[in-house]
Amino acid sequence: MARPMTAFGPVVRKMSRSFGDGGLNARHLTQIGHLLSGNAMSSVLMLISTAIAARTLTVEKFGVFVMILTFVRLIERIARFESWQPLIKFATDREADGNPDQLARLYLYGLLLDVGAAIVAAGTALALVALVGPLVGVDTVYLPLVAIACLGTLFNITGMPTAALRLAGQFRTIAYSQLVAQLLRIALAFFCWWKSLGVESFLIAWTAAQIFGAMIFLAFGFAALKVQRIPNPLRASPRHLMRDFPGFLTFASSTNLSMTMRTLTQEADTLLVGALAGPSPAGFYHIAKRLAKLAQQVGAQAQAVMYPDMARLWASRRYRDLRMLTRRIQGVLGAIGLAVLAAVAAFGEPLVTFAAGSKYGDIGPLLVAQVVSVIFIMHTAPSRSVLLSMGRPHLVLVVAAFGTAVFFATAVLLIPGMGAMGASIAQIAFAAVTALWMDVAWRRTLRGLADRTP
Repeated sequence: MARPMTAFGPVVRKMSRSFGDGGLNARHLTQIGHLLSGNAMSSVLMLISTAIAARTLTVEKFGVFVMILTFVRLIERIARFESWQPLIKFATDREADGNPDQLARLYLYGLLLDVGAAIVAAGTALALVALVGPLVGVDTVYLPLVAIACLGTLFNITGMPTAALRLAGQFRTIAYSQLVAQLLRIALAFFCWWKSLGVESFLIAWTAAQIFGAMIFLAFGFAALKVQRIPNPLRASPRHLMRDFPGFLTFASSTNLSMTMRTLTQEADTLLVGALAGPSPAGFYHIAKRLAKLAQQVGAQAQAVMYPDMARLWASRRYRDLRMLTRRIQGVLGAIGLAVLAAVAAFGEPLVTFAAGSKYGDIGPLLVAQVVSVIFIMHTAPSRSVLLSMGRPHLVLVVAAFGTAVFFATAVLLIPGMGAMGASIAQIAFAAVTALWMDVAWRRTLRGLADRTP
């Protein structure tokens, strides 16, 4: 089968030659390049489907559509355990044991957490809207629409397959498998536009595409386990999982709470803008965030590729290599972030006007502010990975909690007077505080260990 081409191939080769043997090698950069290519294409496809929805619906209806999707995604991310993070940590710690049956039980543990979290998320979202809808930014009248979006949540089982694919090194599969669902979403969005359908139809289209993509990804995850000669987790014994894997649930709970803090700033912000400034500013803010997150994917994919190897370096006590690797990743991400900032400042607003229409003009300052926050978030991604590799999820949680408090204090103060821009400034404050604190934590720890290593 022909090898998929990555749009970042020339960059990858040049960076590989410049870094030499310092830990960040050609394999890592190629894997990051595939993930960037896949996610860039996925993000562009998502922007196309979002632009179709924005053009079809009125600004107010599009704001309602965005707020419902954001609310359900917010509850889902609060409830889910991000099981791939403890799975990678615990699996790398046990790789030397060579016991495939125990690894199968470990993956079963993660899978059960994923399924339980999906059920809790869907039920919680429906209950919150039914009981206190206006207080969470989604009126009770939209309960049937929320129910449609919650169907996708029930099938969104991604933690276990993510860990399996990353530990198997199948980053091309991760990168390009998501494109099928995005293409389906575009096709369904075009149908909704052609028929001049409303919010309900667009939600059905988004949900159908999400379910289809999640099932494909889950199938790839089981296939990756088979390649690693790990038995099917569904056939493993679920008895005494907590006893046999002590600390797993604590690690998962800490990373879940950390993700909750990040989610409150990255998802609840749209709801906050809608609650304090109205649906129309929320729609503007959502489009600005979507474009800015194209750059954020760079940091996310660098973390995806490097986290398993960072965990292995920590387990083998190669502290100097781990410190050098983390610094170099941050340097690369910083350079990319500044290049994106320049491009967005020059071309961001014309691109939005072309894609979504003139009614979304004057969005340029929002885009620039969002990208500034994304640069800090990109810088933080390697810091988070190295801290998790050290087994310090509690520190990550403390930093996330403090940053979240800074975000909400700034947002509540600024949004009533500045609208969506107030939320963007709050994002910058959150990201900057988080980046600085995590940097100090991992550098201080690794400096001391590396200096004592012979």
